[in-house]
Amino acid sequence: MMARFLFIIPLVAMASAASAQQQGHDACARDVSRFCRAHMNDGDQIVLACLKQNRARLSKACAQVLIDHGQ
Repeated sequence: MMARFLFIIPLVAMASAASAQQQGHDACARDVSRFCRAHMNDGDQIVLACLKQNRARLSKACAQVLIDHGQ
């Protein structure tokens, strides 16, 4: 029983991280397409750098996602 419990914890943690990432993606999708369309296929780090360069113009939700993730 204990081994089964320990197996479930990482799955819940992974699901939570995936959910948070999806919420972040949803919050910033419009901002990415508006300000960073040219970089959409250049990888996550390039898109993140673009969002940070446009921080003053981002939606409140997307700006909050960046703050929540230490960006």
